[in-house]
Amino acid sequence: MADLQFFAARMMPALARWCRLIGLDVEYTVSMDDNEFISKTKEENRILLTRDVKLYQRATAKGVEAFLLESPDQIANLAQTAKRFKFPLEINPDRSRCPKCNTKIKSVQKAEVEGKVPEKTLAHYDEFWQCPNCGQIYWRGAHWREIEKTLAEAQRTLEG
Repeated sequence: MADLQFFAARMMPALARWCRLIGLDVEYTVSMDDNEFISKTKEENRILLTRDVKLYQRATAKGVEAFLLESPDQIANLAQTAKRFKFPLEINPDRSRCPKCNTKIKSVQKAEVEGKVPEKTLAHYDEFWQCPNCGQIYWRGAHWREIEKTLAEAQRTLEG
């Protein structure tokens, strides 16, 4: 899994975030045109993830490895990508990347996030992770059930 590197096309922000949480290196931007996007993907030896048939065709014609996703549904796309590239649909924060900037997150002591997260959060949770690049702090809060539910649904889609 560590050797997989992707570049998600503009219409794939949710897939990029999910893959980063799982621990995959996924670049994503909305500021490039298709030619720049294809060039950068090739230059960095990444795999293009897209729903755009024309972009897919242009990229593969230029020797870029690409994967064409056909569904507008983010869960189906996550399942298809996991199936194609054989990665588990599970989150281990020790492997996760920041969903915002793609930097590998680091475990931090509770004392290090004091004053940076709500007091109730600090009182109820003991494990925290922080992005060393953008400073975003993560914990397994109430939203964690939704994350697990989405991953379970993607797993069912994968198996179905």
